[in-house]
Amino acid sequence: MIGLGSYGYTAPSSKKINAYDVPQGVDIRGRFDEEFAKILTKDALQFVADLQREFRNHIKYAMECRKEAKRRYNEGALPGFDPATRYIREGKWTCAPVPPAVADRRVEITGPVERKMIINALNSGAKVFMADFEDALSPSWENLMRGQINLKDAVEGTITFNDKARNRVYKLNNETAKLFVRPRGWHLPEAHIFIDGEPATGCLVDFGLFFYHNYANFRNTQGQGFGPFFYLPKMENSREAKIWNSVFEKAEKMAGIEKGSIRATVLIETLPAVFQMDEILYELRDHSVGLNCGRWDYIFSYVKTFQGHPDRLLPDRGQVGMTQHFMRSYSDLLIRTCHRRGVHAMGGMAAQIPIRDDPTANEAAFELVRKDKQREVKAGHDGTWAAHPGLIKTCMEVFTNTMGNTPNQIETVKRDDASNLTEDDLLQRPRGVRTMEGLRLNTRVGIQYLAAWLTGSGSVPLYNLMEDAATAEISRVQIWQWLKYGVELDGDGLGVRVNHVFGRVVEEEMARIEHEVGKEKFKKGMYKEACKIFTRQCTASTLDDFLTLDAYNYIVIHHPKDVSSKL
Repeated sequence: MIGLGSYGYTAPSSKKINAYDVPQGVDIRGRFDEEFAKILTKDALQFVADLQREFRNHIKYAMECRKEAKRRYNEGALPGFDPATRYIREGKWTCAPVPPAVADRRVEITGPVERKMIINALNSGAKVFMADFEDALSPSWENLMRGQINLKDAVEGTITFNDKARNRVYKLNNETAKLFVRPRGWHLPEAHIFIDGEPATGCLVDFGLFFYHNYANFRNTQGQGFGPFFYLPKMENSREAKIWNSVFEKAEKMAGIEKGSIRATVLIETLPAVFQMDEILYELRDHSVGLNCGRWDYIFSYVKTFQGHPDRLLPDRGQVGMTQHFMRSYSDLLIRTCHRRGVHAMGGMAAQIPIRDDPTANEAAFELVRKDKQREVKAGHDGTWAAHPGLIKTCMEVFTNTMGNTPNQIETVKRDDASNLTEDDLLQRPRGVRTMEGLRLNTRVGIQYLAAWLTGSGSVPLYNLMEDAATAEISRVQIWQWLKYGVELDGDGLGVRVNHVFGRVVEEEMARIEHEVGKEKFKKGMYKEACKIFTRQCTASTLDDFLTLDAYNYIVIHHPKDVSSKL
């Protein structure tokens, strides 16, 4: 393969290749496929290009504002409530009423936009399925385009999957979960589609293609007159929410549907965003259906925000749960904020997966899930997330035992006690210790997740948990932080500094991974490449904002449209 510019590779070819029919200024550099061409129609691409042209400068400015905020934090500043928007926090406004189709969201399942996953998730018994173009998907050209095809078939109700290995055909039940779609974050490019000479914004591609092809069918079926429905990731402030609101208004105008038809839940998964929850809801008040505790990314963001603060080092990631004061405060304030504004306050992810060959361990895992969900529903959350269909029944029982037939707790649990929460509560240093096993687990999970991501899988079962990019990010930034400040492993009596043992730990954990997955899979997989990327990022003098931004270059493949004339 031959290197091509800033992104990826160009694939060699010796014959004329069919090309997509594109509007002016749009260049498709991904592989041509007749099925993909049904998604990448000229009109759909024109819609995406219109979005890109109208909002790209707003997005670039928002990303510059992130850099400026990072500079302030690195110089010692702390995030906090903005005095300039106090009037919004103290005002008596509410968001638009919740659409009846999604009033009851007590259990939601999440997963990548893979065909079999979509069918199983929609059939799982959950109230909502969040189909993911973001942290649970490796954004290769094939995955993204097939994901759009799969979702279009799902909205039309025609999706099927023939599993030849199991001799089974999967299809949708009569009653299915409601579909939400999560596009990528603002920061991720789509390097297979260039608009006016630069890569498109990934989330505008994901949103634009899905909305264009599905809004009419979705509103007639799933949305009961509303929709489509979305989850919005990785935002840091209300400025970014305002861009999304403008995108929604432009899409509604293009489609000729009522303002407020599109609805979205925002993931509060960055530390700066917890201080802007009212403001984020205010900007999206015509389009909001709540906020969600994206707790794994939130922990990642805590480390990233305080990368220049050696007094705020995290303990082992397994010790940073919702019982930590700063995490509980974040959850409580989110519930209070959402219910005050008339929308859902969604709980966090249960990442456990059934352990089929060990009934004792399986029951212990399910007990952890039950306790976590009991804490959420009693705190006032209106629903929760699960990563595996096998957890749906357990989560549903816990929420129904408290909520009964009431679709949500928006009117019944106001959590006015959380109005007393302060900046100090939300920033309190986590308690706990750091151990060699914590370092080893971070190393092992980070490398294995990245190896899977490089080979096309973004949702990976590891050690009885379903891992996505968020948990790999925690592993990466925590090791980086420990190395930068020469942390001593104080939790297991060893007293060694991470700097003195990290190289050896990487070698030993690579040997363990090879033993666990087998020599053949290890040889065929991209474990060595993943190890190089992961260790380079952990030992870099400057912390990269996202693991996937660097790794993305390894999965971009450009295909020339016509090289026959040059041969």
